[in-house]
Amino acid sequence: MSSSSSPTPGKSSKPDKPGKSGKAATVRKAATTKAATTRTSTTAAASARTAAGARATTAPKAESHLAMVRRARRINRELAEVYPYAHPELDFRNPFELLVATVLSAQTTDLRVNQTTPALFAAYPTPEDMAAAVPEEMEEIIRPTGFFRAKTKSLLGLSAALRDEFGGEVPGRLEDLVKLPGVGRKTANVVLGNAFGVPGITVDTHFGRLVRRWKWTDEEDPVKVEAVVAGIFPKSEWTMLSHRVVFHGRRICHARKPACGACPIAPLCPSYGEGETDPEKARKLLKYEMGGYPGQRLSPPADYPGKPAPALGAE
Repeated sequence: MSSSSSPTPGKSSKPDKPGKSGKAATVRKAATTKAATTRTSTTAAASARTAAGARATTAPKAESHLAMVRRARRINRELAEVYPYAHPELDFRNPFELLVATVLSAQTTDLRVNQTTPALFAAYPTPEDMAAAVPEEMEEIIRPTGFFRAKTKSLLGLSAALRDEFGGEVPGRLEDLVKLPGVGRKTANVVLGNAFGVPGITVDTHFGRLVRRWKWTDEEDPVKVEAVVAGIFPKSEWTMLSHRVVFHGRRICHARKPACGACPIAPLCPSYGEGETDPEKARKLLKYEMGGYPGQRLSPPADYPGKPAPALGAE
């Protein structure tokens, strides 16, 4: 008779507990799982450290002063090729006209000044004539430039000073010019550089904005900006540098939306990308002769490649 496979009466039917060899296998499995988890965490941490190191390696280094100076001078050279015809954008025939036009240009465009000064100089061609003007009559002539009452007061004051203190002639020294009513350092540098050939840096809103975008300085005060930039360039470059930077600011590197995609010095600009980078869209932002439009002067220099501005009322 064959033996029975049924359990022996009186003994439990539960499976036997694992022996020592079973316990060892369980411990080994747990240890293996923990080691794998540790290796995964270690690998992830190492990858994170590698990525962080790569970012640190590729992060741009702080530009040295020497490197900045070299970049700034290269920008000036390239702007000279883009704007070989750069010039003061105020119409004038002599130092007195330039002085008056520059005073009028505060808080308005050069175009509006150029459209206004023909009638002004027809009425008051000399400092003596202007000093004797009836204020209300002058105000009416220069009204299109804005702030016409304050500007009339300045023009009457500086004309009288020229008549009484300088024999009716515009002085060719900075220290004399800044003493005239309504004449600050910016106006004085414009007159000196363009009427007397004395090098000067003109820090207007365009100039200040661009030199900060180009990281030449982070100064906001115009006198401090002038001092910093004067230390970067030789004196012989100051006047033309001013024209080139202002030209670029008015035509391409606008305040609100720079035409970055059409900018000839984009590779040298640390602020590239602040404006429109698409070339086609950027070209539509170009102004004056760069965009095929009239410039600001009614009587531009002979080498100006654009169209003369229209007279007042002919826009």
